[in-house]
Amino acid sequence: MNQAQNLETNSSVNRFWDRVRFGGGLGLSIGNNYTNVSVSPVMYYNFDDKTGVGVGLTSSYVKNSGNFTSFIYGITGSVLYSPAEYLQLSADIEQLRVNLDYTTALNRRSNDFWNTALFLGGGYRMNHVTMGLRYNLLFKNSNDLYTSAWMPFVRVVF
Repeated sequence: MNQAQNLETNSSVNRFWDRVRFGGGLGLSIGNNYTNVSVSPVMYYNFDDKTGVGVGLTSSYVKNSGNFTSFIYGITGSVLYSPAEYLQLSADIEQLRVNLDYTTALNRRSNDFWNTALFLGGGYRMNHVTMGLRYNLLFKNSNDLYTSAWMPFVRVVF
């Protein structure tokens, strides 16, 4: 490979990483017989100033006073579109594995299942932060993971 090809390859790699953004969420809540830990990193690739796609991982652990434990993990995919500087529209697909263990008045029970969600949403964008509302098109009332099809969100991307 000659020097011109090396420079062109390095330039292409640099252009790719110049368009990559990282974000996600971290959560920790500890209380009286209660623990909630969540980690959800995400990586976005911006095609231009208005359009980007992302992929992320999510995990969550909740334990409540010995009678409830959940472990949730999975993958998410996102498409973001900003028709104006302050407005961001999004489509997110989420596939999660849910493991629940809980105690009822009669016995200990487990419920392990897959949950798929398809969210469409929009939000107000300020620099690296977007706050908005999204709707789960695949929501079912019998869902053991989400209690409503509507979900507020805060998205942080650097």
